[in-house]
Amino acid sequence: MISFRYRDGIARNLAALAYALSGWLGGIVLITRPHPLALLCGILLIAHALAISAYLIHECEHGTIFTRTRDNDRLGSALAWMSGACIAPYAGLKEKHLRHHADRLDVVSFDYRGALHAAPAWFRRTILTLEYLYIPAVEYLMRGLIIRQRWQRGGTARVTLIVVLALRLAAFALLGAAAPLALPAYAIAYAIFLHILRFQDAFQHTFDVYHAPDLAAAPPELVRDRAYEQQNTYSDVVSADHPWLNLLVLNFAYHNAHHARPAEPWYRLARLHRKLYADDRTQVLPVRTLLASYHRHRVTRVMAAHYGEVAPDGDRAHGFLGAVGVSFLTAS
Repeated sequence: MISFRYRDGIARNLAALAYALSGWLGGIVLITRPHPLALLCGILLIAHALAISAYLIHECEHGTIFTRTRDNDRLGSALAWMSGACIAPYAGLKEKHLRHHADRLDVVSFDYRGALHAAPAWFRRTILTLEYLYIPAVEYLMRGLIIRQRWQRGGTARVTLIVVLALRLAAFALLGAAAPLALPAYAIAYAIFLHILRFQDAFQHTFDVYHAPDLAAAPPELVRDRAYEQQNTYSDVVSADHPWLNLLVLNFAYHNAHHARPAEPWYRLARLHRKLYADDRTQVLPVRTLLASYHRHRVTRVMAAHYGEVAPDGDRAHGFLGAVGVSFLTAS
C-alpha cells in the first residue's frame, strides 16, 4: 500500500499532482480548439503544468513524497513520460541529480560545448542563432545526444528507445490529426516549459562543471565541502517579499534551503529559508534582477567556459552569465 512520507504533505502533494495532470490534459484540450484565446490559454497551461511535473520529479528523486523509494521512483518515471524526460532511464536522472548534491558539482552527462566545437561551423552558428531567437536549442541538442547514445549502446537500450520514441510519435500524430494547429502550439508550450526550467537552473549555482559519461564518479580532489556549496548556491526567488509567488515553481527557487536539507519537502522550503537565513539576502537573487542577464547573455553563455560572477552589491547579476545544459531532466 502506498503511504505518504509526511502527513502534512498528503493534501499538498495530491493538489500539486492533480494540477500538473489536469493542467496538462486540460491544456491539450484547449489547443485543439479553434479560438485564439483557447489556444493561448492552452499553451500557457501546458507549459506551467509541465514545469510543476518536472519539479515533482525532483521531489521524487529526493524521496519526499512517498515513504518507500520504489513508490517515489514509479511516480517519477510516470511524470518523466509527461515531461518528455523518458528518453533517458529515470534511474539515470536520479543518480545524476543526487551526485550533484553529494559532490557539490554540476554533474553533466554530455559535453555539449565540446560537441559544438567539433561540429561544422554552420551547425554551431545555427544553434547560436536559434538561441538568439529564444529557441532553447541547447536543450534540444542535449536530448538529441541522449537519443544518439541510447542508440549506440544497442541491445535493450536501443529497443527501449525505439518503443519510447514510437509511442510519443504516435501520440503526437493523434494530436495533429485532431487539430493541426495543436502540434505547433504544443511545441511552443514545450519551449516555454524549457525556458522556465533553464531560467531557474541558470542562476542557482556557480559550481564547477564535471562531465561524467556513464555517470563516472568524480575524483576526490573535485568534491567540494558544505561551505563551498552554500557560497556557490543562489536562491533565484520569484519574490523575496511574497513567498507564495514561489509556489509558481513549487518553491524550487529556495535553492540554498534545498541544498542545506535536500530531503525537506517543497512546501516547507519557504519556512526553512526564513529559519536558516532570516533577512540575510547575500545568496538571494530575485527573478526581476536576473531577467536582464538572462536576456543579455543568452548567446554568450552557450559557449562560455564559466558562469560569470555575482557582484557583492549594485547590479549583482550584470556579470552573471549563468549555466546552460545542467537540467536534472537530462542524463545518459
